[in-house]
Amino acid sequence: EVQLQASGGGLVQPGGSLRLSCAVSGFTFDDYAMAWFRQAPGKEREGVSCIAMSDRSTRYSDSVKGRFAISSDNAKNTVYLQMNSLKPEDTAVYYCAADPRLFACPPVTEMPSYYTAGYWGQGTLVTVSS
Repeated sequence: EVQLQASGGGLVQPGGSLRLSCAVSGFTFDDYAMAWFRQAPGKEREGVSCIAMSDRSTRYSDSVKGRFAISSDNAKNTVYLQMNSLKPEDTAVYYCAADPRLFACPPVTEMPSYYTAGYWGQGTLVTVSS
């Protein structure tokens, strides 16, 4: 059974850091494009970052560029999202996703539609507040 398990969320003060993890089981993603999304209360799901395992190319939304970094450990079948300089507007449920059909990352604005039919984790809540 294909499963994605997101973890690492929690409460952090503005300016702080968190690292999210997404452990994948049931398939290998060496040639896939793995992605992180987030959904804030009352807002639509948005793409945050993506990494193409074929060449390690990455994409980031403008709102997180320079603050977040996506990476992977293929031996552990795990994708990470390092989040630095966190802001209150980063508060959201963060989801990891995979789609075996994607070998390259789509544009960030197109990510939600591209990953609709893919595999999704349960999400982990990140709250940035004083």
